[in-house]
Amino acid sequence: MKILQINASARREGGHSTAVANSIVARLRAAHPAASLLVRALASNPLPAQDEEALSALTTAAADRSPEQAARVAFDDALIAELQAADVVVLGVPMYNFGVPVQLKNWIDAIARAGVTFRYTERGAQGLIAGKKVYLALTRGGRHRGADTDTQVPYLKTVLGFLGMTDLHFIYAEGLNMGPDAVKQGLAEAEADLAAAFA
Repeated sequence: MKILQINASARREGGHSTAVANSIVARLRAAHPAASLLVRALASNPLPAQDEEALSALTTAAADRSPEQAARVAFDDALIAELQAADVVVLGVPMYNFGVPVQLKNWIDAIARAGVTFRYTERGAQGLIAGKKVYLALTRGGRHRGADTDTQVPYLKTVLGFLGMTDLHFIYAEGLNMGPDAVKQGLAEAEADLAAAFA
């Protein structure tokens, strides 16, 4: 088994989402001791935004790309290869202003490429990243699970499903900014979600 862990917290250390993602990985490795792990910490190694230069590089024929354009495409190619090689993906996703962190959005923009990770057919879009199990560690300062304020889950289901990843398991740790008792409750709920996911 190959595990790819994406830590999207803006914190290099001490992020709740990273801690929950680490707990998921620990359970995976306990069940599969020979599993390999690749961790991409987006706070320590931030990804570039999908800007005009990136789009220009992608739309320029490979033979005509400048060295800078070739390097930009090669960087995204490496991220796609990491995802393609993984059997299990673990995403640590804190909620920032009701959405996903920009760090995670940049990763998604880098891996979503027509003809590589998805394609359009006569029947519509088809995801090309299939057969992977995805665990998502969702951490929030407030409580949003099942509420209209939870914009993360619909977005992540949509974009990951679009790429072909539909075997999704959501682990919630909420109320983390609502006082010590709420933190204990939120982390206990995450443990319950973990136990259910690995039952």
